[in-house]
Amino acid sequence: MSRRSGRITLKDRNENTIHTIKNTRKRKSEQCSKRKTRIATEKQSYEIQNRWAQGGVSPCVLVETPHKELEAASDRSGFKQYRFKNLFIQPSPLPCLSWANSDDVWIKMLNKELKYIHDKSFMERHPKLQPKMRAILLDWLLEVSEVYTLHRETFYLAQDFFDRFMLTQDDISKSRLQLIGITSLFIASKTEEIYPPKLHDFAYVTDGACDEEEILEMELIMLKALNWELCPVTVISWLKLYIQMSSLKESPNVLEPQFSQETYIQITQLLDLCILDISALDYQYGVLAAAAFYHFTSMEVVQKVSGLTWDSIVSCVNWMTPFVRTVSACDAVRLKDFRKVAAEDRHNIQTHVDYLAMLNDAQQRQEQSLARLSPAPLQTEEILTPPNSTEKPSNH
Repeated sequence: MSRRSGRITLKDRNENTIHTIKNTRKRKSEQCSKRKTRIATEKQSYEIQNRWAQGGVSPCVLVETPHKELEAASDRSGFKQYRFKNLFIQPSPLPCLSWANSDDVWIKMLNKELKYIHDKSFMERHPKLQPKMRAILLDWLLEVSEVYTLHRETFYLAQDFFDRFMLTQDDISKSRLQLIGITSLFIASKTEEIYPPKLHDFAYVTDGACDEEEILEMELIMLKALNWELCPVTVISWLKLYIQMSSLKESPNVLEPQFSQETYIQITQLLDLCILDISALDYQYGVLAAAAFYHFTSMEVVQKVSGLTWDSIVSCVNWMTPFVRTVSACDAVRLKDFRKVAAEDRHNIQTHVDYLAMLNDAQQRQEQSLARLSPAPLQTEEILTPPNSTEKPSNH
């Protein structure tokens, strides 16, 4: 081989080596960039700061919670953005889990409270509707849920879908409410139930008011409006967590129910009644469940299982008190037997009573309570008025 060809070969080898090094560096740079992007993507949009050390004593963690204040700006999809006020909440009360990190599970649950917005102000966007219409619709959905032995979680998912959907719409007529309500239950059933009722079953219970094609059409409209966000932590999910945490003994298995079914259905009846009142949407689901649990336990237990302080739930507790008195005045709810439902799962099946009559009673109690708290009006003869000029005492 000539000296020239040897130099060419050596030069090619050097160029190949340099090219290989450059490619290696480029790949490393791309991998690093992808890793940073992935970390940034996985980071929660509402990240809770000041994470606590495992097993250590830590201060409260600052969490943002809905405050119903609308910002002027809207996002690209047209949804209004909400501002949040701060709420102090204790570190995760969950025990060590074998299937996940308890802190991560707790944070994800809290973040969903921020993501899934509900607000009773949606009634302002529908001038043809009244709060009573919503109560009648939800009461009917409770009855349908019992007829088809649907789970409580299914009903509360439907309630959440309905309220959030109405927040995205304008000027819905009352003739469309039943279609929206039954479609909400249809979507929730397919999300939660193992064997959901068929489409024609949902059309059948409307007694001809809604046909199958209308339900399918409304389903697509609702899914687009909700942006396919169908996994909120419902009121009943929070309650089940709280009562399970308070009942844990030696076994930290939160997936296996260890609480009393009788106590559970007493609290769920209170929540079923409360959710019919549109003012329940003033509160986060976790706070609503904690307030209901407080009325059956104590503040010490509630704080242990939820991390919420008294200041965080006192408003909801006071609002709920007339509903508690109404439920207490009625006969105690009993577990029902359902065909093809195991005894250990009976408490999870949604039941229905005459909630509209109970709601009317609770709202009357609420009005009476507010009347007692309001200052008494002055009687006509007690109103101080300046004397006539002829009655004024003379200084002369």
